[in-house]
Amino acid sequence: MNTSETPAPSSALAARQAALALLQAALGRRGGLDEALSAARYMALSPQDRGFARAVVMATLRHLGPIDRALDGKLKREPSPPTRDLLRLGLAQAFWLDTPAFAAVDTTVSLTPKPMRGLVNAVLRGVLRDGAPSDAPEFLAPPWLMARWRAAFGESEAMAVAGQIAIEPATDLTQRDLADSTLAASLEAEALPGGTLRLVRRGDVAAWPGYDEGRWWVQDRAAAIPARLLHVGQGETVIDLCAAPGGKTLQLAASGAAVTALDQSAGRLRRVTTGLSRTGLSAETVVADAQAWPDTRTFDAVLLDAPCSATGTFRRHPDVLWNAKPGDIPALSQLQSRLLDSAARRVRPGGRLVYSVCSLEPEEGEAQVRGFLDRHPEFTIDAIEPGEGGSPSASLSREGWLRILPHHAEGGLDGFFIARLRRAAEY
Repeated sequence: MNTSETPAPSSALAARQAALALLQAALGRRGGLDEALSAARYMALSPQDRGFARAVVMATLRHLGPIDRALDGKLKREPSPPTRDLLRLGLAQAFWLDTPAFAAVDTTVSLTPKPMRGLVNAVLRGVLRDGAPSDAPEFLAPPWLMARWRAAFGESEAMAVAGQIAIEPATDLTQRDLADSTLAASLEAEALPGGTLRLVRRGDVAAWPGYDEGRWWVQDRAAAIPARLLHVGQGETVIDLCAAPGGKTLQLAASGAAVTALDQSAGRLRRVTTGLSRTGLSAETVVADAQAWPDTRTFDAVLLDAPCSATGTFRRHPDVLWNAKPGDIPALSQLQSRLLDSAARRVRPGGRLVYSVCSLEPEEGEAQVRGFLDRHPEFTIDAIEPGEGGSPSASLSREGWLRILPHHAEGGLDGFFIARLRRAAEY
């Protein structure tokens, strides 16, 4: 981050107070950061102060493992959670946001309750004297997740995955009209395989060219692959069973298919309808639980991008690493199995089903599909071709599904598991 983006002295404390609130929300509960970023207190700040507060928090979360290791080496006893959070923010500013060390210390101490100011001052100065903590991959993720990734992918792959945590990603967009050859130039974007556009520009996306006209939407390169693998066309019927926030629904609608977008959250489904309105696309929207939706229709194509631990999204949402718990995965795995069984009932004979999760955990990906095939012999794997849908070649497994790891493409992408299945025409 350039030092010119640092708040003016009069607003420096307000920006850092907002950063503290954001960090506490991010580490307090799943989804807390997204909620805090739309809160009135945060939105009341100037755009410059909002940008600074968010940048400090994202740097803190991306480097939280190394920061906490450095703090643990200086703290004789565990401080209160707010004090530790202030220390974390101070170090993130000094080491990763080009904030002068004296300013990072002084502003952090100013926000600290008086009884703790001496401790905060001493700890920050002690860590700063030692220099930036190691950003080695093994320190970037929670130890329990690193252990899982080593077991699933091997040492070198696990290290490559973790190495992506500290890297700030570019912004990926999906075009409404893939034949629109002028959009990439107007956005100064790089065209990636499959049709994704990648931008290095920052700031308010609503001010970028083509936004008001609905010519694109923000969507990670990997997140755009599942809908492409359905290959839906004009006149086909397709259902997106867990539709929010809506990027995949927009892709399916742009193909000319008759789309049904279902989600159990009315609030989240409003994001889908907002996206449809902005882009001029149409889809039937339904608020319902995909497990129990009583509608008996079957569809040519079914997309199930299931709720999951979301550990593959850490490039843009590093807080997921610190909110995830080992016990989440078995509970989510059971939900995914039930959703897959419901999805199977909605595929017409001869139709196809794409199952995906933005998780790096095998129980939510490979194990789900193996269990599904055991329960549903009327389905078989419809093998994905090399590079199909813009998928990285390194992600294709011998089974014909995709295990996308964040380092599988230059510049990175979200971690995903994606499988395509086909129902027998007669069974």
